[in-house]
Amino acid sequence: MTADEPDLRHHGDAEVGDGLVDFAVNVRTGTPPAWLAARLRDAVADLAAYPDPARARRAVARRHGRATEEVLLTAGAAEAFVLLARALRPERAVVVHPQFTEPEAALRAAGHPVERVILGKDFTLDPALVPADADLVMIGNPTNPTSVLHPAAMIAALARPGRTVVVDEAFMDCVPGEPESLASRLPSGVVVLRSLTKTWGLAGLRAGYVLADRHLVARLAETQPLWAVSTPALVAVEACCAPEAVAEADAWAAEMGAERDRLAAELATRGLYVVPEPRASFLCLRVPDALGIRALLRERGYAVRRGDTFPGLGPDWLRVAVRDRETNDRLLEVLGELGI
Repeated sequence: MTADEPDLRHHGDAEVGDGLVDFAVNVRTGTPPAWLAARLRDAVADLAAYPDPARARRAVARRHGRATEEVLLTAGAAEAFVLLARALRPERAVVVHPQFTEPEAALRAAGHPVERVILGKDFTLDPALVPADADLVMIGNPTNPTSVLHPAAMIAALARPGRTVVVDEAFMDCVPGEPESLASRLPSGVVVLRSLTKTWGLAGLRAGYVLADRHLVARLAETQPLWAVSTPALVAVEACCAPEAVAEADAWAAEMGAERDRLAAELATRGLYVVPEPRASFLCLRVPDALGIRALLRERGYAVRRGDTFPGLGPDWLRVAVRDRETNDRLLEVLGELGI
């Protein structure tokens, strides 16, 4: 990182602590739910044995209508980016920004040059911006930090012979019914990454998976260390892929979405620019002197995520997680005290 380059390794967890009310990390509060916590506690009894991913792998396959050979379990989506960077040998890698910075960081750490495609107004996808000869394209959907949901057909159209398209769907379960997910369709050349961190509150457990062509899954598995996913994480994956868990997540997504839209409207009435049609569990805001506002909020006990570490954003941007109505209203009250 240089003085002119954003800090790709800065993440929301660096913003919290010291008793701050957390609007910086996009993990659902009040999680994991009691039934899942109980399953995780019971898993401790099996820690003497090496992890066996077979059941969790089958559960993911059933969840998305895939073959088990198309599933690789990972220690969160972050590990998947590292495995892809190590296994692939792109000649022209492109990362579509603004988005989660770990894909680019992983590629650079593996020695790959990276080109950035910066999306324009409202951060909607323009496929024409992606170079025709790019053989690796990485994009988020819905995208962190913008909360924009791209049409599945538009992302699928990026695929072509000789190109791998990696879609980070870590926040797709924020969208009721997941209509724009490619996980169950998996067009040729498309790789989908999923995470259980956000909706189920498992950031400390590290649980995620890759969906891809079986040949690529086999290559990634050869790169992955043995027993990379712990027994409790495997239990969580299996449990969260069960139909009743998927239904619970869908109900939460609808409830969260309604509160998100209310919060977005409240912020917009104060003259703030909120990236339109947010679909994930956070909002992306353009705020004059955003870093100064962030500092003032911290003095009053509230943490929000700075936006200047995301390529394509800058010092006038913040990301704000959606919390429950009461907590959101407290943030709005404090913003009012600051003249916003």
